[in-house]
Amino acid sequence: MNHYSGLKNALIAFFLLLATLYALPNIFGSDLAVQVSSAGDKAITSADLTKITSVLKNKGAGYKSVTLSNRRILIRFDDTASQLSAKDALKENLGRNYVTALNLAPSVPKWLTSLGGRAMSLGLDLRGGVHFLLEVDMHSVLQMSMDKYYNELRTLLRTERLYKRITKQNDSIAIQLKTADSRAKVLKLIKSELTDLVILETDNDNTLMIFVGISESAKKLAKSSALKQNITTLRNRVNELGVAEPIIQQQGLERIVVQLPGVQDTARAKEILGAVATLEFRLVDEKNDPQTAVQSGRTPVGSKLYYFKDGRPLLLKTRVIATGENITGAASGIDQESSTPQVNITLDSAGGRAMLDTTKKYLRHRMAVVFIENKVETIRKDGKVVKKRTKTKDIINAATIQGTFSSRFQITGIDSAREARNLALLLRAGSLSAPIEIIEERTIGPSLGSDNINKGVLSVIVGFVLVLLFMVARYRVFGVVANIALTLNLVMIVAVLSMLQATLTLPGIAGIVLTVGMAVDANVLIFERIKEELGAGNNIQKAISSGYDKAVLTIADANITTLIAALVLFSFGTGPIKGFAITLSIGIITSMFTAIIVSRAIINKIYGGKKEIEELSI
Repeated sequence: MNHYSGLKNALIAFFLLLATLYALPNIFGSDLAVQVSSAGDKAITSADLTKITSVLKNKGAGYKSVTLSNRRILIRFDDTASQLSAKDALKENLGRNYVTALNLAPSVPKWLTSLGGRAMSLGLDLRGGVHFLLEVDMHSVLQMSMDKYYNELRTLLRTERLYKRITKQNDSIAIQLKTADSRAKVLKLIKSELTDLVILETDNDNTLMIFVGISESAKKLAKSSALKQNITTLRNRVNELGVAEPIIQQQGLERIVVQLPGVQDTARAKEILGAVATLEFRLVDEKNDPQTAVQSGRTPVGSKLYYFKDGRPLLLKTRVIATGENITGAASGIDQESSTPQVNITLDSAGGRAMLDTTKKYLRHRMAVVFIENKVETIRKDGKVVKKRTKTKDIINAATIQGTFSSRFQITGIDSAREARNLALLLRAGSLSAPIEIIEERTIGPSLGSDNINKGVLSVIVGFVLVLLFMVARYRVFGVVANIALTLNLVMIVAVLSMLQATLTLPGIAGIVLTVGMAVDANVLIFERIKEELGAGNNIQKAISSGYDKAVLTIADANITTLIAALVLFSFGTGPIKGFAITLSIGIITSMFTAIIVSRAIINKIYGGKKEIEELSI
């Protein structure tokens, strides 16, 4: 009685040791660091590491270490001055192909990281930074969809000369027919060619009118696509801010949450997030040499000099074939014939006609895709705050036209599937697909974030110590055992959060504090049950066994109902509520393990197997 097998004790010890091991990274603190990653598809290599080390040595920037891992380079520093000077030097020398960002890097020993040990991820309220809640103008999305279908419908019916006039009327398109005989032809064309349109009305006061509108499924798809496209665009633009670990995610059906840890300049962030970007398709000037144009400073008539992001020059024709406004879809894929990566492009009717005419005339010529972005920066010049407007034009691809095409075509000659995916995203996200409005903005300073951490940790310590004192005073030796179980419970919570890399926020700390108070409930129930068994005249060994066995169902019921409530909070709550629910759920599960199994294992070691025990210290 009151004895665990050696295997069971070994398993308990193993899990506790494992939890302690993965909780350890959180005690080592963090180093000030600068993170360098690629702004595009270019992979970070050891050559970049050598270049960065050389820049730091030339600038005299002292650093602790430089490492290359997970497609990024991390440079650690001892003080803030070295960190800031190194960031400025790297940003100046590396150029726009790299994202240089300030960061806090956990100083976990290598032996621990090799075992997978990682410190907990801290939320914005603990690290400091900027929080934006953006709302996408869905009315504009529907209006743009209406404009697109209006142009396509007019082009479709114009070839057959079937209408007298087409006009937009609020949420519908009105088609005035020439003759009654043309109605059937118009309806047939709309149903076969423009399946996203629905017929609203076929007659109006006996005039030759047809009213069509956008179907509900097409409206829903347009809204969803606009939201996803804006998220992709914003993610690309955040790179310009040099943010180490940004969070950009959808909230609801019309809103986007943007969290930028470490950023304090909200004006700069808003200008970047609201920048206007577009794409252009141009023919390559095959007759003239770009290097000659660079050296002479003169470009041939009808051509213009552009550059790839890596600095390579290329002469392009001044005539624009199509722009990003003509792109209605882009997706990466694999060429069935050559098994090489490609990007499938879909243009609207106007862009399709221009592309068809161009490809017929310029077969086997190269065509380039140019990414153009307009930026606005607020700078101080001569003591005054002024707006600095810049425009960047980068070639992201130049491929050979393999055949004639119009609205649908493929871009080939891409090095990797990853590059194809990135190019497809870039084509879809060349510009915001719909206007966005900042409806909520919060700035959390680094000192406030540090203060939140200190107060959160203090609250956990105070609550923890008070519970320890109460348990020792009330239950003596059994209270000490409960305190050991509670301590191990905290270690397990931290370990699980670290292993899952769940983001710890201020509400999450509140969940941990609540768990500290709730975790001893199970032990209180068990100990009180043991007292009742002793009062009923049972011997000590039987009282201990009955106390644990009879209290288990009550403990399980109480904890399961709380766990259900936590899961509901996680399912329907937003960010802060989810953080609270996660730590509460983890705490409930770990507390049941430590309060029931671990505490009994310790009690068994102290009192189990002893035939004669005169008194329990409880």
